[in-house]
Amino acid sequence: MTNSSLAKTTYLLLIVVLATASLYFAKNFLIPLTFAAILAMLFAPLNKRLEKKGINRALSAIICILVLILVFAAIGGLLAWQLSDLAKDMTGIEQKFRQFLKQIETYVSNTFGIDPKEQEKIVKQQSQSGGGSAGTLAKVMGTIMSAAVNLILVLVYIFLFMYFRNHLKKFIIRITPQNHKENVGRLTHDAGKVSQQYITGLVMMIGTLWILYGIGFSIVGVKYAIFFAILCGILEIVPFIGNITGTTITVIMALVQGGDFNLVLGILITYGFVQFIQTYILEPLVVGNQVNINPLFTIIGIVAGEILWGIPGMILAIPVIGILKIVCDHFEPLKPVGFLLGQEKTKKESGILEKISQLRKKSTK
Repeated sequence: MTNSSLAKTTYLLLIVVLATASLYFAKNFLIPLTFAAILAMLFAPLNKRLEKKGINRALSAIICILVLILVFAAIGGLLAWQLSDLAKDMTGIEQKFRQFLKQIETYVSNTFGIDPKEQEKIVKQQSQSGGGSAGTLAKVMGTIMSAAVNLILVLVYIFLFMYFRNHLKKFIIRITPQNHKENVGRLTHDAGKVSQQYITGLVMMIGTLWILYGIGFSIVGVKYAIFFAILCGILEIVPFIGNITGTTITVIMALVQGGDFNLVLGILITYGFVQFIQTYILEPLVVGNQVNINPLFTIIGIVAGEILWGIPGMILAIPVIGILKIVCDHFEPLKPVGFLLGQEKTKKESGILEKISQLRKKSTK
């Protein structure tokens, strides 16, 4: 290896280390900013339409924010409605859950020879190491306050991004070398389009999953099927991990409520069927091919996002990688990286799927 190659490799590693450290230590600042930037890209078309109708830019930005708040309020209301039904039966669920824990204690005792009292002692030690009930309450209150502050920051950032979007775009073009100005203009357009397509498709897919899971769970006999369908759908915002987590919670609650092997099998069959529909029909139609990330880097992105930013990092991983892929695809030296992040299409959409996809593309133009 020559001195020049060694220097380039050293600089690259240094940049990666510095970027990773910056992402980790500045996460409290960057997380709400990133959420706001992606959501602002999502609402940019609506913002522009409102402005074309003669509505002031500030007012149109406020309307977009109100639409966002109403969507989250509707989802929250739907969950609250289902939780109210669940709360009515909470006493019975708690008793069944204790019986379920006793069964687990008995199984562990018979299998591993650990006395139930010793198991309780271990659990108490773990809870005390976490600071006890007072420490847990303080952590919960701190998390709630932090989430409230971040939510307000996100809304403020969304307004500012939409209000000053032309100013920000001009700044990016001004700092770009003359021979790359046209390329950067296409890049900003494509990056915004990818964010819009991904989030819009994700919302449509979650809504469809609510229906599919709701029907499937109701057929197999899951109690509070609508609640668990909503839960599984919402958790889909974290790819791979979210749907498995939602299904696992549903299986555990079914066992706690006295479900047998047939019910668990029914839940797993529902999960498998929904995943088949999601992978081969929903994702090609509603998410599209522009956010077509290689599964390897999808998992790597989710794991890295969780390490750096926690749950928000897992949620933001896919749209951020999608935008990064678009950036790489627009610059010749970075195209191999864009190719690495994406995946080659081995089959073309055919038949009815291709026609529906083409109709959807025409309707969005």
